[in-house]
Amino acid sequence: MASPTGTVYLIHFNRAYKHARHYLGFSEHLDKRITDHLCGMGARLMEVVTEAKIEWKVVRTWPGDRSLERRLKNRKEAPALCPVCNGNKALNLAK
Repeated sequence: MASPTGTVYLIHFNRAYKHARHYLGFSEHLDKRITDHLCGMGARLMEVVTEAKIEWKVVRTWPGDRSLERRLKNRKEAPALCPVCNGNKALNLAK
């Protein structure tokens, strides 16, 4: 099995944007990707969250690739994976 090529990350919004309270993404260069999100570039959701002046923070990361990102997104349980929303229980999920 090949080693992970990047980082899967979970962002928690301090308040919801419409229905969204989280963003789950992947990057091979996490620092650059987070800087892009801070500037409102990249994913459309992060662009509109930035425009709405919603504060956010990266709350969780996993070494992985796009297939891990897709598996986590397909589970549709970002709040359960988020330590802000789910406390320590979140840390036992998706290790």
